[in-house]
Amino acid sequence: MNRARVFLILGMCGLAMLAVGCGGGSSAKSNTVVTPSSGQNVAAVAVNGGPLGNYANGLFVSVTVCVPARSTCQTIPNVLVDTGSTGLRILGSALTISLTQQNGTGGQPIAECLPFLSGFTWGPVQSADIQIAGEKASAVPIQVISEATFAVPNGCKSFGVQGMDTLDTLGANGLLGVGLFAQDCGPACAQSGAANPGLYYACPSSGCQVTAEALGQQVQNPVAMFASDNNGVIIELPAVSGAEVSLSGSLVFGIGTQSNNSMGGATVYTVDQFGNITTNYKGQAYSQSFLDSGSNGYFFLDSSTSGIPDCGTGANGFYCPASTDNLSATNSGANGASGTVNFSVGNALSLFTQNDSVFEDLGGPGMNAFDWGLPFFYGRNVFTAIEGKSTPGGTGPYWAY
Repeated sequence: MNRARVFLILGMCGLAMLAVGCGGGSSAKSNTVVTPSSGQNVAAVAVNGGPLGNYANGLFVSVTVCVPARSTCQTIPNVLVDTGSTGLRILGSALTISLTQQNGTGGQPIAECLPFLSGFTWGPVQSADIQIAGEKASAVPIQVISEATFAVPNGCKSFGVQGMDTLDTLGANGLLGVGLFAQDCGPACAQSGAANPGLYYACPSSGCQVTAEALGQQVQNPVAMFASDNNGVIIELPAVSGAEVSLSGSLVFGIGTQSNNSMGGATVYTVDQFGNITTNYKGQAYSQSFLDSGSNGYFFLDSSTSGIPDCGTGANGFYCPASTDNLSATNSGANGASGTVNFSVGNALSLFTQNDSVFEDLGGPGMNAFDWGLPFFYGRNVFTAIEGKSTPGGTGPYWAY
């Protein structure tokens, strides 16, 4: 399946901070939220401001990484949970252990440049054993985010966005991509020539050059590599009324594999070859839309005559209506499933005067897509099924809620 949409990974401003980030909000939830039983497939998550205390609508989890086949391990807190990307990415500055470097042809070390709309992550591809809650995966290729190990190549800089290799620029100790795909790039990166999008690099002492990277060597969705409960994830968060200081919830591994991860009455929305659904908003169909826990709000265009005003200085990248706008849109899957989503957008400048990290009605302008960010997940059980994996709702990839 084509991975072209991975370049949207965290949405317009998915990594933005409280004062300069992006946003969204929702109401009228579509399915009954059931708090799962405690179990080895359940990890605690929290929306709490993150490691710097100023991250709006960021969902964080702790991840344990180990040197492969050894007991040398480190638990890393404040890793952002992202259904819009694939793979584990850890800040090099957050690591106190040395992982195993992946080498390509001729023993040349491999690195990756992954562009987001808000920036890019650059750094070596290394191997780690991963544990989250009671789930384990061995020898998983991950990205260590560091611009110190290898010089950033010009091809990476050409994306025109900033590097996100520090805590200040990333806003988290890492990213846990638990999205629709098993690898972060797919077949395109496994081939040579002009069709290769240029994400993976071989880095001899003479400098890094674009290289082909086999599927099994690419940065992997760690959930797909678990021994069990490996067909997808559920994010379960309680409903929010307005704004709150913090929020606790669950990241549940597996769909229909245990008594605590059944689908219930969730509606399945299958995706197109790029991993998108269609959102209809005010008569406009946005066919490149997606559910993205790594974006800290709803990002969408409002081109109506009385469009929602931008905030400008003080909350750049957000909407600032004079009073809260109550809105609705309709999501449609490639399978013909559809459903209306009611949501609201408040004044970001007003919201940011509060000492809160959780915002139900934070919104901002986007590109030619509808990015259903973390506020969409409040009060819903949202399922992300991995490509090629069998589930009670059919074979992935799909979203369901």
